[in-house]
Amino acid sequence: MTDTPNRDQWLAALRERINEVSPAEAFGRQAAGALLIDVREDAERTSGTPVGAHGLSRSFLELRIEALEPVRSRDILLLCGSGQRSLLAAEALQRLGYTRVSSVAGGFHAWKAAALPTVVGAMDVDAAERYSRQMLLPQVGEAGQATLAQSRVVIIGVGGLGSPAMLYLAAAGVGHLTLIDDDRVERSNLHRQVVHTDSRVGMPKAESARMTLLALNPRITVDVRLERLQADNVEDLLRGHHLVVDGADNFATRYLLAAATRRLSLPMVYAAIERFTGQVSVFDPRNDTSPCYRCLFPEPPSAADAPNCSEAGVLGVLPGVVGLLQATEALKMLLDMGEKLIGRLLTYDALLMRFRELRLPRDPECPGCGAHAHFAGYVDLERMCSAAG
Repeated sequence: MTDTPNRDQWLAALRERINEVSPAEAFGRQAAGALLIDVREDAERTSGTPVGAHGLSRSFLELRIEALEPVRSRDILLLCGSGQRSLLAAEALQRLGYTRVSSVAGGFHAWKAAALPTVVGAMDVDAAERYSRQMLLPQVGEAGQATLAQSRVVIIGVGGLGSPAMLYLAAAGVGHLTLIDDDRVERSNLHRQVVHTDSRVGMPKAESARMTLLALNPRITVDVRLERLQADNVEDLLRGHHLVVDGADNFATRYLLAAATRRLSLPMVYAAIERFTGQVSVFDPRNDTSPCYRCLFPEPPSAADAPNCSEAGVLGVLPGVVGLLQATEALKMLLDMGEKLIGRLLTYDALLMRFRELRLPRDPECPGCGAHAHFAGYVDLERMCSAAG
């Protein structure tokens, strides 16, 4: 295809078989639900790509298109650099049975010239390879992956629940994780706190976790705060994040979190475990119908009624299952996809291998979020928990 007249004839013949649309029309169809695929190579897309486009290079298109879009009647728009490779890509999809395929005339150059929205530098070669399977999901794509990269999540407690949650959030590409824990690794932690190793016994848990997370994904940022969440620091430690993952193991910390997340309007992914059972929910103060933690536990139970793992014991794999559920809910919240566990409490019984869902409506008389709720200060919350214990 080096001979120019022959190449021009070939392109003209291809355009007779393939529908071409302008960038403006493509943008409108994308807004109406069409799937826009950027078929340039990964390295080419680092300079920019249309907002909401899915990156799937021409060389892998036939292999991966079914995973990205199995419905062959879907409206699909293909874009390359100048509008030629996208014609070939469209022809390939037609051979596979896709019936509504169009090529964007002029490619990305024309898209930029039309001043249509783009994301610049959202994905380099390492990220494109690292997150490739996740980005094949239409609910994620490059735009969703860029959202994760810009997200800031704070994890309270680097223990049984926090360990699996943070491992999968780091692997998924959540760009900034803050770990809050003032404890040190003990050998008795290792059967369930899988982010630590035997060689790190005696090391601060947050530092041990940071080493593991950065070894897993050096692209992210991990901040550690070697301090306990308290009345005088809770808002400062949580402020500036998009989401809180509650991996605490005591009621005093959870009541502080419940109050602070409401005051800062931060969603919290809650979980708790004991022996062979666990439970998970999401409390989102931005949602007018969402309950809060005190709708579930208006007042703290006594220590005898709610022993922690060191007192009651715990099956090592249990926090793994429950922590993964927390990570799942966290990703759903950050990407705004799926049905979140807002207004629902999911319980898990490992001995019976059974999940159960309970409705958790907002309590109009709740002391935390009800119509007559009164915030009396964080110190009072700590004293309330101490009195209950």
